[in-house]
Amino acid sequence: MVDTRKIFDWLVDGAPGATEAPAVIDRMCADLLAAGVPLDRFAAFVRTLHPLFMGRRFLWTPDAPCTVLEATHGVLQAPGFLASPVAKVFDSGKPIRRRLIDPGCPHDFPIIKDLIREGVTDYLVGPMVFLSGHVHAVTFASRAPGGFTDEHVAALLDLLRPLSRVAEILAFRRTAVNVLATYVGHHAGERVMAGKIQRGDIETIRAVIWFSDLRGFTELASKVEPVVLIGTLNDLFDCQVPAIERHGGQVLKFMGDGLLAIFPFEGRDQTPTQLCDSALDAAVEAFACLDEQNRARISRGGSSIRFGLALHVGDVAYGNIGGANRLDFTCIGPAVNIASRLEGLTGRLNRTIVLSRQFAETSTRASVPIGNFELKGVPEPQQVFVPEESGPISKG
Repeated sequence: MVDTRKIFDWLVDGAPGATEAPAVIDRMCADLLAAGVPLDRFAAFVRTLHPLFMGRRFLWTPDAPCTVLEATHGVLQAPGFLASPVAKVFDSGKPIRRRLIDPGCPHDFPIIKDLIREGVTDYLVGPMVFLSGHVHAVTFASRAPGGFTDEHVAALLDLLRPLSRVAEILAFRRTAVNVLATYVGHHAGERVMAGKIQRGDIETIRAVIWFSDLRGFTELASKVEPVVLIGTLNDLFDCQVPAIERHGGQVLKFMGDGLLAIFPFEGRDQTPTQLCDSALDAAVEAFACLDEQNRARISRGGSSIRFGLALHVGDVAYGNIGGANRLDFTCIGPAVNIASRLEGLTGRLNRTIVLSRQFAETSTRASVPIGNFELKGVPEPQQVFVPEESGPISKG
């Protein structure tokens, strides 16, 4: 007789001691083995809310801890997935069992032949039904000569009830993190999840400030349809966002055709000098990507686009700003204003990128001064620099 009551109760209690999905799966599967269930492989397929990934697959085997793979949205339309028992369970919400050692076992899914070649004798796919009504799926596979007994199958399907509740809690938490990271940025999202949600939860930090803007946006907006304009902006931001994030920056805000990002000094392994250099590396990558985008746009009969960029170093107020019930997580302060005004010089000076004196003095990269400029709303004239003429991003 198989006794899985302790596992059931542990899941009902919220899987104490396991704070992440892989840890829950590792503990549950090890306990199933100890209870006498001949489990050789477990997999869970949980859909999520993410702009790039449709969900995650968790895979456990007795000889290795649980691993996690993120699957793109295209997987849902892939022929292999559509013909799988997991897809069937997603649609029906009902379990599927294939006892592969039975002579009359139907080979109604392409994966059946693969499982037989792997020595699997029994295969069970069960639904995890969330309170939202969404159906997710888990699979249990055995290589034992007799496969699972009917008692094993009943116990496994019974465990899916509390497992679904634990999985839903963990999935909801991850969805919240995904949504926050998508709309306010990864680091800002972490701060919000940590409880920084009240108006006035603000701290002063020092950072590299990245401020960029599309050239000729007003004229372009008057000539093309809104959907085309949005596509252009997406092309523009696709060049910048990955480069910024790869080099340690945080994208805080899209302002029409503008982008505000920071490279914070606090809590980083990099020195301020290294962060300034990283910001310039990100700029080089962004403009190289823009060159590729423009070639593709021209090949499709479109026109090229350009953007200007200002890099500055200063103190910013970082946190929640807004109404009592509608907040924005961003940064403000005189340094942000200076960065914005500096970016406005790029068009006037026909420069792709300009640097503040504070940035130029902190970075190790060679730059040259091009003069002192009055900036609207800034009390003192600002000395402005550009990368050396030999650099790839010095001219427009």
